[in-house]
Amino acid sequence: NHADALEMTEAAERAGLVNMVNLTYRNSPAIQRAREMVLDGAIGELRHVEAAYRQSWLVGRTWGDWRVEDKWLWRLSSAHGSTGVLGDVGIHILDFATYGAAQEIASLRADLVTFPKIEGDRIGNYALDANDSVAITARLSGGALATIVATRYATGHLNDLSLMLHGTRGALRVTTGIDSASLSACLGHDVDVPVWRDVPLQSTRRNAQRFIDALRTGINGDPSFRRAADMQRIIDSAFESDRCGRSIELPYGSGEFDGSVGMDTEGLGESPALPD
Repeated sequence: NHADALEMTEAAERAGLVNMVNLTYRNSPAIQRAREMVLDGAIGELRHVEAAYRQSWLVGRTWGDWRVEDKWLWRLSSAHGSTGVLGDVGIHILDFATYGAAQEIASLRADLVTFPKIEGDRIGNYALDANDSVAITARLSGGALATIVATRYATGHLNDLSLMLHGTRGALRVTTGIDSASLSACLGHDVDVPVWRDVPLQSTRRNAQRFIDALRTGINGDPSFRRAADMQRIIDSAFESDRCGRSIELPYGSGEFDGSVGMDTEGLGESPALPD
């Protein structure tokens, strides 16, 4: 939870220790380039954001069969430590959305759903009660409206993230999968048609490389413990919103978007945050 994450953060900062968290999809050149374009004003003022993390392991068996494998069953059972899809991949899509938008979440309302899977929703000592899908409606710190969703029932999507950024002068579309990334844009005169064009991508400096840089220089990198703690506060607030059925206002967090967004020579390469 956020309290524990904040305790870790403050302890590391007091001790002057380098601290980073491997938010895997920061390694995507598409999200890095999209963020640069947003900060450069390429799409004007941000108005509308749509972000999604889609997995399908509850309907497909590419990664195995959740009905008979403990590595999946525990993810469906709160008694075994699961906090559902929100707790599992929520930090990734929340970071992906807010990092790409270069804004933070000011308020949110969340809806969590646990779908029936088998009769009695129990397999052995696993009660299948963890959330399977989450939908968050949020207002961002710059005023934009955002919808952020994650699900394990996205039939046809193995492990895909997407982000749409719509502004007053244009729009960006980001997609990232297990071994692919793409960015397309609708800008300038193309807005009137409309036409989307692919944006060339260069390789981005990876989290592991930035962490090594931080160890060598003593200058902390991003995403840091504090950034991850800010994301955990959003997750906690989403659970609270679902429980109480109302919107939750949040402080803007650390305002920490100071990580390297420069392009370098290493490719996407690393596997995404797949279940163990």
